[in-house]
Amino acid sequence: MRLVVFDVDGTLVDSQHHICRAMDMAFEHAGLTPLPRPQILGIVGLSLPVAVAQLAPEADPPTQARIVAGYRAAFQMSRMTEEAPLFPGAMACLDGLSARDDMLLAVATGKSRRGLDAMIEAHGLVGRFVSLQTADDHPSKPHPAMLLAAIAEGGVEAGRAAMVGDTSFDIEMARGAGATGFGVAWGYHPAAALEQAGAALVAPDFPALTAAIEDWAQ
Repeated sequence: MRLVVFDVDGTLVDSQHHICRAMDMAFEHAGLTPLPRPQILGIVGLSLPVAVAQLAPEADPPTQARIVAGYRAAFQMSRMTEEAPLFPGAMACLDGLSARDDMLLAVATGKSRRGLDAMIEAHGLVGRFVSLQTADDHPSKPHPAMLLAAIAEGGVEAGRAAMVGDTSFDIEMARGAGATGFGVAWGYHPAAALEQAGAALVAPDFPALTAAIEDWAQ
């Protein structure tokens, strides 16, 4: 068997408007000026407290905690399917890979368990993945813990696992776990950053990603 582990934000789901709006509201909730969108998108994939610490390094711990709480509250008020839709081709990719007898699918994300569960339910993906690893249970990416947990739960060797993500954090995590890293060009880090991190491929679209994964699985 092969295991393909997907990141969520910027990989399966186009959540940039969702994330930026929630972070703007969180900063306002903490009495701070909202940040430019590129700065916010640069931390997508990190666990929320780690991301906030990078976005507001001069804020004291209570203020950072208010930002985290404000973000979570704003995120929960959103309409998932409208504000964070699946990228075009994502469902076809998942359908094609899960139809194979030799392929298992999983998720490793910087989202919380609550956020991931909401996304999966909103997009009709319940039961699609053999492992769901979130920031609630592991150190932030690029630490390999959540990917290693997905590999263990999938019952495969690391060399037969691949991580698919849009950030250098995902590719670095794959390298740390001994897995193959596939990058996607439609997310929040530039293709050059993914290549520099060691991506085996940076796919321009989901059909190209699907073909690359199928070739890797041969």
